[in-house]
Amino acid sequence: AWSLTLSTGERLRARWVVNSAGLHSDKVASLTGLDVDEAGYRLHWCKGDYFRMKRPPALSHLVYPMPGHHGLGVHLTLDREGGVRLGPDAAFTSSLDYAVDPGKASAFASSVSRYWPGVAADALLPDQSGIRPKLSGPNEPWRDFVVQEETARGLAGWVNLIGIESPGLTASPAIADMVAGLVQ
Repeated sequence: AWSLTLSTGERLRARWVVNSAGLHSDKVASLTGLDVDEAGYRLHWCKGDYFRMKRPPALSHLVYPMPGHHGLGVHLTLDREGGVRLGPDAAFTSSLDYAVDPGKASAFASSVSRYWPGVAADALLPDQSGIRPKLSGPNEPWRDFVVQEETARGLAGWVNLIGIESPGLTASPAIADMVAGLVQ
């Protein structure tokens, strides 16, 4: 059984703990004494910015470039209000800074113009950003999510969910089924 102390001072006891701490899941895993570098659980934060088109073109579908080695690249997505977003780009970071640099508009316009001609930097507004918890750092091969019950490492009753980035939302029902199977 696990004994956990919350930041409020409240103590909990549990037979199972599922570490799903997102950007901090490697740090939570290390609290168990696990060497996250040896386990391959060290996370690399990767920020992705989005820009919004001031006057969206008449689009009724998503537009994606051909994927490269490092991901999908900047693509066009629709929001619920009929707006068009461009993004995300990808830049590794060590800080949780969610500000979008307006000076990146030219790079976004250039990237999108390869498959959607005529997008100008002055037609773009900074929109939003997110930070993804990647298991692969810069210039490293891509690695999939970790869903791991840790008895083999001496941590019976502990499940780590590490490096679950954007597709994890879509995959969350399947991930939940996997975890449910592990804790039964």
